[in-house]
Amino acid sequence: MAARFWKEAKPVLVMRILGLSSAAGLAVALIALPAGHVSAGLFDSVTSSHQQRSRVVGRHLVSFPPGYEPGTVLVQFIRARLYYVLPNRRAIGYPIATPKGDARWSGETHVSAKKVNPSWTPTAEMRRENPDLPAHVPGGHPQNPLGVRAIYLGKSLYRIHGTDAPWSVGQAVSHGCIRMYNQNVADLYQRVPIGTRVFVTW
Repeated sequence: MAARFWKEAKPVLVMRILGLSSAAGLAVALIALPAGHVSAGLFDSVTSSHQQRSRVVGRHLVSFPPGYEPGTVLVQFIRARLYYVLPNRRAIGYPIATPKGDARWSGETHVSAKKVNPSWTPTAEMRRENPDLPAHVPGGHPQNPLGVRAIYLGKSLYRIHGTDAPWSVGQAVSHGCIRMYNQNVADLYQRVPIGTRVFVTW
């Protein structure tokens, strides 16, 4: 009986944690998980195999090791994942695009600012690499590389942001920023207040 209750209650818990409040919302959550993950349960382990991790394309709940306070963000470039830590050793995992080559970095920082539909101005280095880049792209433009939300990290130029190139998520392509699907960065945006601690590791 207990096992049956857990099986039936689990989707309700997923809806609450992921911020979904309707049957339609639950359908979206389930569609984001490949059939293999649904049949195996809606929670997967942080220590799952690379093959399992690569099949997850949407945000998803994971078991999480102790050591991080709920409400903090952990970025693991080696896994191409960002985790928002929840109570009870759980976290919401999001796929990300990671920095390439010399743009790799790590350390502890914090959320210093947040912007809806941010504008984008490429750095001088970016324009040297690609002279065809525009000097400025206004917020809300469909080709804005920052997408629909930007979460600024400390005093650096690094941001957690959306993208106009969703196919790049999962790859090492950025100049240091952490790139997410637009629907995922919008979800994270509403969860992280200014001052949220962010840990970035390889």
